[in-house]
Amino acid sequence: MPLQYPFSAVLGCEADDLDDMGPALVLTTIAPEIGGVLVRGEKGTAKSTTVRALAAVLPPVDVFAGDRFSIDPADASASSPDGPFAEDADVLTRPVRLVELPVGATEDRVLGSLHLERALSQGKVEYEPGLLARAHRGILYVDEVNLLHDHLVDLLLDAAAMGRVTIERDGVSVEHAARFVLIGTMNPEEGELRPQLLDRFGLTVEVAAPREPTLRAEVVRRRMAFDVDAVAFSERYRSRDLALTARVESARDHLAKVRLTDIALLKIAEICAAFEVDGLRADIVTARTAVAHAAREGRDEVTRADIRRAALLSLPHRRRRNPFDAPGLDEDLLDQLLGDDELPPEPPEGPAPDDDPGRHEDGSSEQPDPMTSGEGSEPSEGAAEPPLGPESSRDSGPSADSVVGAAAAYRPKLLTVNGLGEGAAGRRSRALAGSGRRVGATPGTSGSLHLVETLMAAAGKQPARGRTTDRVDLRAEDLRIAVREGREANPVLFCVDASGSMAARKRMTQSRPRCCHC
Repeated sequence: MPLQYPFSAVLGCEADDLDDMGPALVLTTIAPEIGGVLVRGEKGTAKSTTVRALAAVLPPVDVFAGDRFSIDPADASASSPDGPFAEDADVLTRPVRLVELPVGATEDRVLGSLHLERALSQGKVEYEPGLLARAHRGILYVDEVNLLHDHLVDLLLDAAAMGRVTIERDGVSVEHAARFVLIGTMNPEEGELRPQLLDRFGLTVEVAAPREPTLRAEVVRRRMAFDVDAVAFSERYRSRDLALTARVESARDHLAKVRLTDIALLKIAEICAAFEVDGLRADIVTARTAVAHAAREGRDEVTRADIRRAALLSLPHRRRRNPFDAPGLDEDLLDQLLGDDELPPEPPEGPAPDDDPGRHEDGSSEQPDPMTSGEGSEPSEGAAEPPLGPESSRDSGPSADSVVGAAAAYRPKLLTVNGLGEGAAGRRSRALAGSGRRVGATPGTSGSLHLVETLMAAAGKQPARGRTTDRVDLRAEDLRIAVREGREANPVLFCVDASGSMAARKRMTQSRPRCCHC
């Protein structure tokens, strides 16, 4: 297996003050419940290189020998379809897996399906695990995640929400754990991500190529050195990778000791409310990220710096309201909400009712009656004055009603059509067509035959059909027709203002309004 580019050699991953991608990836591996990372950036910014190098710096995991579902031997509640395992079963230690989910993967490859070879040769119904089972307790990496098809997005959403995968198909009934760190990379120039999947990513970072010539030259120098001698280059950064591995392992052990005070939690809620994020997932992810950042730094309590770093990573993709809004977070507003001082310690518990100095022995209180304390008494210094009437002499400026503010800027609306169409072939919207990528199969007798699905449909029924020869007993009910997804044409209607002002400078001639199909 070829050597991967060292994680510590990626410019920006060896220090927090250079880039957010390295720290974000490390934080989500310290606390996988954060929900993974989405890396957005232009092409050629080492997104895939960094993610593939991440698995090598993570601490190894313990698994049972022969367990294809990688359950934790130390977790008594974990169950595997390959189990149960005896107490003295062999336990192996292996590196963390990095499982790549191709954009063109099929549903069977992701979820798993019937073991076709054994079904056809032996007539046995046996489940073959998919990519989600292989990624359990590891990393699931999706390159160009914004190009992932909807049916695969739905599978990822279900697995991310439940932490388990249930398969009920082809005579197979299996349920297994699927908890993984979801990492996706994308180029925004190729299209945005589906909102439901975007919200499932705990953190998001924006990466770009450095503009300083010295930094760009250093990137090229390191890459060329790795291409010349990968072993020697990796050995140069081995000590840094080992130090990062030890730091991640120490942070995981320290994670349960970090205290998130009520004051820090209230500050997180205040920040999320100020940025008008939808739902409460942002509050939860920010709190988890702040705790993980504190554990990474070796602190026992969440501080202002932890909350700031967590907010910069967890909020930008949740506050975007319009398709054309720029990503990012207003750091000036964030600093204003956090304040300049460190978070104060939690106040001690209040005194018991018997310790109240304003209460007599008989239980009566010396507090003034709010209904009578204002009668016949002069207002104290600094007390609020009653509001002035409309004829007050102090009203020297214009009233609030007379001031007309600027209207909100117009935001163009993105018009989309949900689902898949079945129109004429074209180059625009996705549609079910006679040609294109195969996305599934359906029972039928007319159309393009899906041979694999046909064999799988028949394989599970061979024992019931009493097959006695090596030939597969195929029947009409086993036939499966391929479902293909291509592109369809869309009618595009150009609406042009034809008023008199359009006659100036021959604007009407330049517009040439017409209706066309693309």
